[in-house]
Amino acid sequence: MTSETKVSPIYADEHLSCDILVVGAGVVGLWIARLAARAGHRVIILEKRSAGTGASGGVLGALMPHMPERWNPKKQFQFEALGSLAAEVANLEAETGQNCDYRRCGRLMPLVQPHHRELAQQRMVAAAQVWDSNFQWNLLDAPCKANWPAVHTMPHGLVHETLAARISPRKYMAALKASLATQALLLEGEGFNRFDDAVQKVVTTSGRNISAGHTILAAGHETFDILSDMLARPAADFGTPVKGQAALLQAEISDDVPLVFHDGVYAVPHEGGTVAIGSTSETSFDDSVATDAKLDNLIERARVLCPVLETAAVLERWAGLRPKAIKRDPMIGAVPDRPDITVATGGFKITFGIAHKMAACALELASVGHCGTLPESFRLETHLR
Repeated sequence: MTSETKVSPIYADEHLSCDILVVGAGVVGLWIARLAARAGHRVIILEKRSAGTGASGGVLGALMPHMPERWNPKKQFQFEALGSLAAEVANLEAETGQNCDYRRCGRLMPLVQPHHRELAQQRMVAAAQVWDSNFQWNLLDAPCKANWPAVHTMPHGLVHETLAARISPRKYMAALKASLATQALLLEGEGFNRFDDAVQKVVTTSGRNISAGHTILAAGHETFDILSDMLARPAADFGTPVKGQAALLQAEISDDVPLVFHDGVYAVPHEGGTVAIGSTSETSFDDSVATDAKLDNLIERARVLCPVLETAAVLERWAGLRPKAIKRDPMIGAVPDRPDITVATGGFKITFGIAHKMAACALELASVGHCGTLPESFRLETHLR
């Protein structure tokens, strides 16, 4: 059944029309809708399930920067996004009265080999050159909190960088959705079916026709299938879904300690004495939403890494699919020969920290046809090459 968020009467005509049609109500799609509505556009959002599900409905919420050496436009884009997100979240919380559980918590990374410490020292110098002076890349000889992480995991010390942050994905999605309640028409349970170019409309999965001045595809990994149909190329030419598994644990730990990252394991403290553990990256799987022994192994590795989690109860196990574009970076740009359709997807592990900036670029492309701040490696034409 389709549920419709009540909005202004401008959408009340029997044949739906809008300036901007957003396909997908994940973190990128909701940000596109938020910014478009702020700019005065009439906005409709199509979401075949419910807003904030799929890859955006997980539990981890780690917002981690790229390494500071070999600086490039992609890293600068992410750095600026991570730096500006705190203010954007504060505005969102003030508007909606909803807490997103955001904190600039920083990140701890154990150093296992002697050369890891040497590399960390080089990165400390690099961070001082390319990061804002408010953020540091520091070397420690002992953890700030006992068993967070375990001393035996850091024979050559510990990196503490202060740029990383965390956010509750579900609280964030709820706040974004609430901010659009009177600003856009959100159709949940109704997805994109096809473009009907004969009548210049989008047809939804329920058979409804929507006239849109511009359509932005932000449907995560499902965008790859839409592009496949439009351009008569295999979906794998654009990207693939990657399964991730994560868990939420109940633990006696303050939520103001830094997140821990080591050897593919994340431990992210959240409010209420909870710690999110993640995440696997699986390109081969039978069930995209089922958890299994791979998550069990991840939880056990996290308990070894952070012994304060040894007896922590598992509150929730989660699995879902993330969009990994063919070149791994986000994929943003106009569809070839279709200036009325823009793509904004991909990002894989960094999307949550840059979604608001991705959305701004997608809207700029939709409105004026170019975006000077978009890195070359993010552009759709770069991926298609």
